[in-house]
Amino acid sequence: MTEKYRTTFSKDELFEKVRKIKHIALDMDGTIYMGMSLFSWTKKFLSDLNEIGIEYSFLTNNPSKNVNDYLQKLKTLGIDTTRNKIYTTALTTIDYLKSHYPSAKRLFMLGTPSMIAEFEAAGFESTTDNATDAPDALIVAFDMTLEYSRLCRAAWWASQNIPYIATNPDKVCPTDKPVVLVDCGSICKCIEHATNRKPDIVLGKPDPNMLAGIKQRYNLQSDEIAMIGDRIYTDIAMAHNAGAMGILVLSGETTDEIALSANPQPHITVLSLKEFGEILFEAQNR
Repeated sequence: MTEKYRTTFSKDELFEKVRKIKHIALDMDGTIYMGMSLFSWTKKFLSDLNEIGIEYSFLTNNPSKNVNDYLQKLKTLGIDTTRNKIYTTALTTIDYLKSHYPSAKRLFMLGTPSMIAEFEAAGFESTTDNATDAPDALIVAFDMTLEYSRLCRAAWWASQNIPYIATNPDKVCPTDKPVVLVDCGSICKCIEHATNRKPDIVLGKPDPNMLAGIKQRYNLQSDEIAMIGDRIYTDIAMAHNAGAMGILVLSGETTDEIALSANPQPHITVLSLKEFGEILFEAQNR
């Protein structure tokens, strides 16, 4: 992309809408960092938000780490924040289970030990890889510790018609390493191919409920929230689904060629947070 930004709004409309923003929901992987590499512009962007009085939260479709892990990772990268500013799809799934399956306590989970610890801290019990240890529900997530026997067991439980919930739809997880990180959506496709069973629900972005907590916590309207992320089919789709502003950064998964072909288009497309920070300041000074 050669221009500073691309937008679906006229210039006057753009700055009018940007001035309404009171809260920014920030994706993490591919948006504020890549792997263990913090983007050079991230700290200044967060500092600028504090300066102009815009609140922000970190949203991620990656449930492989629990909230404490994310707090530690951000601190290691030089960002100090608080628990209430982090919302993962593991937390979304826990909230969903408690609301829709209040009697479900025993879960078979494809997920990292960190994620499973988050569920157990919330009062759930993890079942074993055993056909006699029947769970109340099957949870499939991004699992970098995935074992073949557990994948087969998950497929078995999916074939038994128990509640089946996927934490997120992502096909791959962004990384700065020379490898493709197979994510939850791809694992679910494997189970579907083996059993003809899709998840009953796929939570996380683009499900608009991920923004519901922010709206309630800060007493906001949808047009007062901006969702910034690097993926069309999760971050930007959720913004459209929730009636919020969707800002695509080209610092992660999505290329400009893919962005140009998206329908609907992101409200704003920028190279990185740096360029959107400049738009925010220009809007404030108009």
